[in-house]
Amino acid sequence: MAKITVYDMQKNQVGEREIADSIFDTQVRGYLIHDMVRYQLAARRQGTAASKNRSAVSGGGKKPYKQKGTGNARQGCIRAPHFVGGGAAFGPSPRSYAFKLNRKVKKAALCSALSCRFQENALTVLSELKMDKISTKEFAQLVNRFELQDALFVVDAPNLEVELSARNLRNVKVLRPEGVNVYDVMKYHALVMTEGAVEQLEGALAS
Repeated sequence: MAKITVYDMQKNQVGEREIADSIFDTQVRGYLIHDMVRYQLAARRQGTAASKNRSAVSGGGKKPYKQKGTGNARQGCIRAPHFVGGGAAFGPSPRSYAFKLNRKVKKAALCSALSCRFQENALTVLSELKMDKISTKEFAQLVNRFELQDALFVVDAPNLEVELSARNLRNVKVLRPEGVNVYDVMKYHALVMTEGAVEQLEGALAS
């Protein structure tokens, strides 16, 4: 098993811990990461674009003029697509952009993303991440102390002080282990996890 240094919040080394190779040091498969990011972004799309066809446009309930004898082309409704104010012929309609990915593919993609951060030396493990009060300034100092350009923080338990302190920082996001996903892991250049979060992720992904 691979080993990683554990730090406290003051960036002092407090020990080492082993991490599961199958989760944090496996082969990075870029195509799985790509598929999973596409899957997540597609599921976010609302798919609500729509236009009215000739049956949805108001008006035009009767034949505009008789079939023969006027010299005009025969017409049945002034709301046909070729009339001004008529319905759209091939306009967009509401649809879902979501597609299916197997559970094993999702798991492998997340392991690849976590391994990518570990192999790039962009994974930091903290012994704990706690704050006594809500303070954006103190959390920003923590980010600067570890020289992070941007970072995804994963905490092992609900922590209102940490989550609210980080909320106003544009380059930071805080998640709990159950919310860790490929898109956010790859979006932020650094991944910071507490020891408890590492244990929870290993337990969830080992099954």
